[in-house]
Amino acid sequence: MQQQSERSSSESYFWPTVWAVSLHALMFGMLFVSFAFTPELPPSRPIVQATLYQLKSQSQATTQTNQKIAGEAKKTSAPQFETEQMEQKKAEEQKIAAAKAAEQKKAEEARKAEQAEKKAEEAKQAAEAKKADEAKKAEQKKLADVAKKKAEEEAKKKAAEDAKKKAAEEAKKKATAEAAKKKAAEDAKKKAAADAAKKKAAEEAKRKATEDKKAAALAELLSEDVGRQQALADEVGDQVAGSLDDLIIKLVSEQWRRPPSARNGMSVEVLIEMLPDGTITNASVTRSSGDAPFDSSAVSAVRSVGRIPEMQQLDRATFDQMYRQRRIIFKPEDLGL
Repeated sequence: MQQQSERSSSESYFWPTVWAVSLHALMFGMLFVSFAFTPELPPSRPIVQATLYQLKSQSQATTQTNQKIAGEAKKTSAPQFETEQMEQKKAEEQKIAAAKAAEQKKAEEARKAEQAEKKAEEAKQAAEAKKADEAKKAEQKKLADVAKKKAEEEAKKKAAEDAKKKAAEEAKKKATAEAAKKKAAEDAKKKAAADAAKKKAAEEAKRKATEDKKAAALAELLSEDVGRQQALADEVGDQVAGSLDDLIIKLVSEQWRRPPSARNGMSVEVLIEMLPDGTITNASVTRSSGDAPFDSSAVSAVRSVGRIPEMQQLDRATFDQMYRQRRIIFKPEDLGL
């Protein structure tokens, strides 16, 4: 190590010495060239002597300078080794310091690299944790969507079942209401039929009572004397005529179909022609109401009656006198309006 230091010190002084010697040689060469190429001046002129003296003085100064430089070199050559050693030591210290700095830098870089690696690992773990959390959230969302869809399907199914059940209940209610309505209509129909039967029975009883009364009146009429018989015949004839006229009106009303033009206040006179057994052979208008449809409806109703069996209760003379041809006046209000 020491030999290397000495060698390095010698090498450090070698090149400066070489450069110094070269510099001096160059300076001497330049001086020689300057002397060689100096032009000769006329000796008689003082200025030339001054110039030559000056050149001589410059030559002596240059010599003294060179001597001084040589002396300084001798003076400085003695402590040069010590200076080189100090510089070498300083260089070694700088080298050691640089090595330490490099090691510290390397350690710092290693520490930074370790921290960076640690941060990268932490970032990786954080990313993995985030990814796992996102995957977990996605799975939870998927499960929630499935549960929501299932709940919606169940709700839809339940709504359909409820609607079906409600429709069935409404259909049942409607069927019950229709059955009740039908039953009510049937009951009303039965009641109407019963009322009609009762009415018909009452009318039949009334008619029978009238017939019985007529028969009794006729029997009484036949048993009395002629004068009294005529009076009773006229009285009974009027009563019988009134009853038969009411019967004709009733039968015609049952067959009459009211035309749209019929109004209260109208009246039409119809001539009815019958046989003794009560068969209606003809019906014609003798005095019109002024409304042809109403007149035609009255004639059609009379002809639709066909036969009135009650006419057989009359004797032939009374029938021929009163009902072979009978004029009846019909009004809409008389026909059930």
